[in-house]
Amino acid sequence: MEKALKSEVIKSFAKSEKDTGSSEVQIGILSSRINELTEHLRANKKDKSTQHGLLMMVSRRKKLLKYLNRKDHAAFLAITEKLNIRRH
Repeated sequence: MEKALKSEVIKSFAKSEKDTGSSEVQIGILSSRINELTEHLRANKKDKSTQHGLLMMVSRRKKLLKYLNRKDHAAFLAITEKLNIRRH
């Protein structure tokens, strides 16, 4: 992920100016990386190590979303709507 794209994601999800580690920011960064890797895997179907890394990222994002749902349901709804993530 490029530095400029990462800083854009951080700015769009940060609660304050110096916020870089909140759940919302982490979910946003993971989502953009997941989208990049998904495009890579569409072109390179046999890249199993990238596929394994992608599955680990999806599971980490799922855990963060579960935590955010318990902690702040309104923020969970907002971020899933903004990132177009299915929620169960």
